[in-house]
Amino acid sequence: MKKLLLITCGLFAGFTMRATAQNAPVFPKGEISTVNNHTGTVWLTELNKADSTIDINVANATFAAGAKLDWHIHPAGQILMITEGTGYYQEKGKPIRIVHKGDVINCDPGVAHWHGASPNSLFTYIAVSTNSAKNKTIWLQRVTDAEYNSAN
Repeated sequence: MKKLLLITCGLFAGFTMRATAQNAPVFPKGEISTVNNHTGTVWLTELNKADSTIDINVANATFAAGAKLDWHIHPAGQILMITEGTGYYQEKGKPIRIVHKGDVINCDPGVAHWHGASPNSLFTYIAVSTNSAKNKTIWLQRVTDAEYNSAN
């Protein structure tokens, strides 16, 4: 009986460790962003920096619940691949889109938009930006409470 109990405990511990590893983030959260282009807590990890061979910047961004970027523009566009949680994406003049893990957002070149976490969910995405020389983010105004709350 003791052997069976030990084997069962061992199998359960192994299963729990695998389940925990499977639920762990693929990329680290990174460092808390200290720039003044967002509200709330945002962590950022640069995964690839554009160079002369591969002109693509790739970053992993994680937002605490309710955190959001200011309105901004990517002159050459950007792709967001949502990897965790529930978030908001809004283009100027359009309603907020609620986005979830597995969604892909094309942020068209030159279009003012913002994105961030919903009020009750962590939100993580991988951002892919091309054409680094022409794609310096243009930061605009803060997202107002009325704009953020218009999703409800």
